[in-house]
Amino acid sequence: MTRRREVDHVDVSTSRHQTGKRLSRRRLSGKRPSGVGLLGPAFVAAIAYVDPGNVAANLTAGAQYGYLLLWVLVAANVMAMLVQYLSAKLGLVTGRSLPELLGDRMRTWPRRLYWVQAELVAAATDVAEVIGGALALYLLFGVPLPLGGLIVGLVSMLLLSLQSRHGQRTFEFVVIGLLAIITVGFLAGLFFSSLDGQGMLEGLVPRFEGTQTVLLAASMLGATVMPHAVYLHSALARDRHGSVHSQTGLRRLLIVTRWDVALSLLVAGGVNIAMLLLAAASLPGVAGTDTIEGAHAAIAHALGPTIGVVFALGLLASGLASTSVGCYAGATIMSGLLNVRIPMVLRRAITLVPALLLLASGIDPTWALVLSQVLLSLGLPFALIPLVRLTENRAVMGAFRNGIVLRVAAWVVVLLIVALNLILIWLIFTGQS
Repeated sequence: MTRRREVDHVDVSTSRHQTGKRLSRRRLSGKRPSGVGLLGPAFVAAIAYVDPGNVAANLTAGAQYGYLLLWVLVAANVMAMLVQYLSAKLGLVTGRSLPELLGDRMRTWPRRLYWVQAELVAAATDVAEVIGGALALYLLFGVPLPLGGLIVGLVSMLLLSLQSRHGQRTFEFVVIGLLAIITVGFLAGLFFSSLDGQGMLEGLVPRFEGTQTVLLAASMLGATVMPHAVYLHSALARDRHGSVHSQTGLRRLLIVTRWDVALSLLVAGGVNIAMLLLAAASLPGVAGTDTIEGAHAAIAHALGPTIGVVFALGLLASGLASTSVGCYAGATIMSGLLNVRIPMVLRRAITLVPALLLLASGIDPTWALVLSQVLLSLGLPFALIPLVRLTENRAVMGAFRNGIVLRVAAWVVVLLIVALNLILIWLIFTGQS
């Protein structure tokens, strides 16, 4: 297989790697930040797990089927912890992102085709995030959806400019602040809902009830284990912690990374589960809850207008944060696979167009969100299989290759996801979905 010249890689990311090397030298010289100070990259990646697509999928599942699919969220969150740790580990050990490593190992046309599918996944993500933010502005202020989408895009440009001008750490602080708003927004209603303990326990037993529940499960999986977050996390960890480490320093970073991933996804997973529980407890049998607008109206009616406003604020924060992170991921994918970098704000402007066209077309925004998550689910194997293969490769990872237990667990996760996707494709093409 042909490889691109190493000088191309240096041209693309020299400043980023120089920053990482300076950070690494400080750590090796003993001037190391505390363990808490090393947290952050996983919290940025975790925003992908609480984007508006999650809201649509989880509310729809809870409102239509109660606690039935609770097990899907629990299982997906466990899978996400493993996947995101492997992605961060790959970036820390190799000093390269997953797209960069794949780009170096592919011939020209396979690499370009792979980039097309990865960009489609990123585009589906962006559509979900912009639509979700536009819906929030409509619910809060009555802003027309196309105008709301434009506002979300413009605000996300400002957030991305923070990353460009002030660095990743500032961007992390802003994103974590938005994550806090998301958490409050989606958890608040749960404190005023009457949960069914027996129903929750039964919901932890894996099962389906008809083909529609399989479609929803795939949508929930695609909204929880996100392919663009898999590509991105390897770059986030590398860019934050650098690419030059002693073995001792690297082992320490991997320990901190496990905590980073576990804490961030406990928050994100808790938010997702709370949304399903809220819908299952407060919205079953209520007309119109298969849309975010209808669910918001039902929540406000059942739990009060204040909870409705808090919910809409959480949705707005979700759209703003996740669309910024999604654009960051798309730039990482393009840089790694095509060796091309364009200004982040320009990329944001270009990728905003499809979402605005969909909003202007009058398509049901909630259904567009759910279908976008199905597309993400179909794109997962293309990110997961290379990730697992690279992290178990001794030539790539050296002494830090996955151990036997981690290898088995990773392949079980991949096989489960691929199996669900194959079932989903069969249901769609046979008209049973």
